[in-house]
Amino acid sequence: MTTTSPYFANGEVDAPVSLCSNNNDTIDKYMPAKHPETEAIRIQTKQTGEKEHATPLFLTSSFTYESAEEMAAAFADDTLDVNIYSRFSNPTVDEFITKIATLEGAEDGIATGTGMAAVFSTFMTFLNNGDHIISASAVFGSTHTILTKYLPKWGISYSYFNMNDPAKIESLITPKTKMLYVETPSNPGLDIVDIEWISQLCRKNNILFVVDNCFATPAVQQPMKFGADLVLHSATKFIDGQGRVLGGVVVGSKELVNQLYLFVRNTGPSLSPFNAWVLTKSLETLYIRMDKHAENAMTIASKLEGHPKISWVKYPFLPNHPQYEIAKKQMSNGGGIVTFEVKGGVEGGRRFLNALQMLSMTNNLGDSRSIASHPASTTHSKLTDAERLEVGITPGLIRISVGLEHTEDILNDILQALEKS
Repeated sequence: MTTTSPYFANGEVDAPVSLCSNNNDTIDKYMPAKHPETEAIRIQTKQTGEKEHATPLFLTSSFTYESAEEMAAAFADDTLDVNIYSRFSNPTVDEFITKIATLEGAEDGIATGTGMAAVFSTFMTFLNNGDHIISASAVFGSTHTILTKYLPKWGISYSYFNMNDPAKIESLITPKTKMLYVETPSNPGLDIVDIEWISQLCRKNNILFVVDNCFATPAVQQPMKFGADLVLHSATKFIDGQGRVLGGVVVGSKELVNQLYLFVRNTGPSLSPFNAWVLTKSLETLYIRMDKHAENAMTIASKLEGHPKISWVKYPFLPNHPQYEIAKKQMSNGGGIVTFEVKGGVEGGRRFLNALQMLSMTNNLGDSRSIASHPASTTHSKLTDAERLEVGITPGLIRISVGLEHTEDILNDILQALEKS
């Protein structure tokens, strides 16, 4: 499919939008120049003969042909716009991809079974033996494992930079550097980098710039607007929004996505049609959900500042955030994640979690239900103490994925747990 959209978080319009599909023009077309909040709802697979109002679900592993000649042609030409097998393409999956690409302002995209499949597929598609990747040190634990354990097995080296000192990136660049990878905001430390500044550095050095936009979503931030080459998501998080299914997606130019498509098609980490159907329906409420997540998160972060049981509170739209001005420049709100340091170290963090009465304890985030986690003993436990401190994960750091419950109920549960920790 091909998608281009002129819309970003500020609602400005640059050009008409055009939508078409890889698969026999199956995405519904309508008048151009709609707001992204409308695009998230109205982009839909063309209505079938059953005249359904909700988008149809194509829960099928394969597709049929009218003749042997048509079937032969489908397999003879990889660029032919025809469905063959749901590992290759599927109308429901294409609808989800088209929506994300449009909301991110990208030309095209590819969906995967999980967010980590999106990360790994991107690395494997664009990095070869002898290449070098620069990554922010503040990345998700599984991404850290890929960078440090698996890429070196295939002769791919890596270097880390501190997101609080991005000026040192240039000193890490070598003739073999082919990719620069960041999460912004980062997981779980909520560090932020200037996407536009890094994109200019990458362009000057002919480096592919990849941004994980999972914490923000396209409703809050569009990295391609600031020069990113590829943008990826764990759709499992805020894009789903209710903790139901797994999924990943990568968007960018048609040229780059075509290379990714061939890797995913041949290696198999494709997104299931059912999960795609859930995710594309979830996008209909993405903007309103992200506004509420951010409203709740900002209130909670503000109320927790100065609490005697907390050393510090971090949220992108709090003025004391180290990268506050950058956050205001490239995000429309602060997102739905708040972090703070409970006094008492690792045991203090565990006592806090054990004292919660409403908030869930789980390793997911981006749910309608508020979630608390303690990264030092869970998602980032495989890092050494020094490695955790390097990426801002202190012993008592608590990550709150702020849900959609009433703000007072979320806050009261946090406050009573703090009193007991």
